[in-house]
Amino acid sequence: MTFLIDGIPDAVALRCLARVPYYLHPTLALVSPSWRDAVHSTELYKARNEVKSTEDFLCICAFDPENMWQLYDPNQDKWLTLPVLPSRVRNLAHFGVVSTNGKLFVLGGGSDAVDPLTGDQDGSFATNEVWAYDPIVRRWARRASMIVPRAMFACCVLDGKIVVAGGFTTCRKSISKAEIYNPEKDVWVSIHDLHHTHNSACTGLVIDGKMHVVHKGLTTVQVLDNVKQGWTVHEHSWVQGPMTVVKGSLYVMSHGLIYKQEDEMFKGVISAFEFKKRIGFAMMGFGDDIYVIGGVIGPERWNCDIKKMSDVDVLTLGSERPVWRQAAAMTRCRGTILGCVQLSI
Repeated sequence: MTFLIDGIPDAVALRCLARVPYYLHPTLALVSPSWRDAVHSTELYKARNEVKSTEDFLCICAFDPENMWQLYDPNQDKWLTLPVLPSRVRNLAHFGVVSTNGKLFVLGGGSDAVDPLTGDQDGSFATNEVWAYDPIVRRWARRASMIVPRAMFACCVLDGKIVVAGGFTTCRKSISKAEIYNPEKDVWVSIHDLHHTHNSACTGLVIDGKMHVVHKGLTTVQVLDNVKQGWTVHEHSWVQGPMTVVKGSLYVMSHGLIYKQEDEMFKGVISAFEFKKRIGFAMMGFGDDIYVIGGVIGPERWNCDIKKMSDVDVLTLGSERPVWRQAAAMTRCRGTILGCVQLSI
């Protein structure tokens, strides 16, 4: 019989391996076949939870290169590259992305690759496909498809389940349909529709345990507190711009400043003037910080190329005076950010 570590029960040895940082797991897998099997087992993920050694990573997908995701490890200030998402859709974009149950989920969306002859989005504006990446076995797998194909929709996690709402099925048809997914049962179920749709993309935010569906340019916010009771409509005079949630508080970047939104009041936190020239970036709450990632800068002259950014700027909010710093730039991804989410492993 082969033991993970001679003289130590495997259950204890597994808890020892669970304390090793995730970025070293490929090295652990080279030690022996039994260590390789342990590193790629769901038991290791459970053990990491038990010994409280889970780590938080930032997952990023950008327009360039196609269908590629990277993980940022803040403890090591390093980027890890995942296997390419094996979707048949070229340049998958306008999808929903969340993490739950230790996995990264990519939902719906359509192609951002335009046929130069017809101008069509590669024949696919919206899909209902769902992919899950398991960081333990390091593989993508198809999961149950959504009931309705959609792109540019709101997507959040509530109590471990994924809720999707709104969006578009074609470039001209917005929808009010909403549904919820149980990752353990791999099943989608329809829930109450949104009260209204709007001819613009929507996004989802979780604030105080409630899902908020926000449409660009609208003050109306639709809120889901209880799945069985459905959505309620609220009027919020929130500042318009890229939004993220940090420690339960809403932050917005607008007109060269980052604001903290508190109910109907807002206050300036710090200047973000340097980002006014950048578009297509991600603004993401991560721990106590706000990360501003990637994007593009337009040409200053007509004969200049668009600059695809891989920079990562971090605003630390925990101190009395928030300060900016730079983290390691993305090593593979660059340009417009298509998806950004936190993943615990």
